[in-house]
Amino acid sequence: MPENLVVVRGGGDIGTGTAWRLNRAGFPVVVLEIPRPLTVRRTVAFSTAVTEGAIVVENVEAVLVDTPNDAIGATADAVAVLVSETIPQFPTAVSVVVDARLAKKPLDTTRGMAPLVIGLGPGFVAGDNCDAVVETNRGHHLGRVIWEGAAEADTGVPGRVGGESSGRVVRATADGSVEWDVEIGELVTAQQTLGRIGEGRVPAPIAGVVRGLIAPGPVRNGLKIGDIDPRAHLLTCFEISDKSLSVAGGVLEVVMTWLHQR
Repeated sequence: MPENLVVVRGGGDIGTGTAWRLNRAGFPVVVLEIPRPLTVRRTVAFSTAVTEGAIVVENVEAVLVDTPNDAIGATADAVAVLVSETIPQFPTAVSVVVDARLAKKPLDTTRGMAPLVIGLGPGFVAGDNCDAVVETNRGHHLGRVIWEGAAEADTGVPGRVGGESSGRVVRATADGSVEWDVEIGELVTAQQTLGRIGEGRVPAPIAGVVRGLIAPGPVRNGLKIGDIDPRAHLLTCFEISDKSLSVAGGVLEVVMTWLHQR
């Protein structure tokens, strides 16, 4: 049985960077996801394994498994992805739980779920509902470990990329089912039709490269469903982001500090 099993709740951009770094450092990692992931940056997200069966992100493979037992077996060669909205009973003890769902408010992760519980971003308070918090807000404190207290409050404003903040984010303007006319990695012009929700078109808010699109299917009004990168660098669509790697570095620091102290 593997030692120091890490369970990462959420396989989106930040969760993937975290799981990727831990896997590269030699830890067995299981990512927990929901049946229909809401990930936008699907080309660099382990959550994509839920719909595709497997995905390779920067030379690390993630594979979909059916049971907790299968998950443990898969961690020998890959990151295991299991559809489960709660932490299931694994055949080996869980050492670390990382909540990477970025809900920006307290959910059901609590201190004591594992010997070490790490919360990412707003909603977590070290010493209260987790043992340590890693800052997710872009800026001077991004990736910093907080051993006592809370992460910065949610600003409600997306981080600035290539000079754009809220303007680069595509949101659903109605409830319905989204279908796309473009693919991740395509260059688009401002107001170009990206796809449709029912009879309504989804325009590109700015010109750039399509860095992310939610999987086709049902969406709700206001949900983030796409991301346009004004820098128009194709490589950014297929590499883990700087923000994700910074947060992941903070998580790895927490885990290694905990192991050293233990």
